[in-house]
Amino acid sequence: MRILKFTINIVLNNNTNNNNKIAKYGELENTHIFFPVAIETAGAWNHLANELVQEIGRRITAVTEEPRESMFLFQRLSIALQRRNAVAFRGTFNTE
Repeated sequence: MRILKFTINIVLNNNTNNNNKIAKYGELENTHIFFPVAIETAGAWNHLANELVQEIGRRITAVTEEPRESMFLFQRLSIALQRRNAVAFRGTFNTE
């Protein structure tokens, strides 16, 4: 039950953060395409992040004709997140 509550909190926080970012950067929509992307260290992606990565994957697939491009992109982003988490975790150790 604790994991479910934790997951619900992550989703709710992501949605709140999305709305805050959209409100804060709303003026950019006149000149730019804006997607607030949130990827939690626990692995939760907000729905806009999923949509953006899938769209980028579709566009890459259109050029490369490789139907697995979206999956490859998700994997690359997940590995980058894991590497960053490892660096941040390592930085918490006392080096003296």
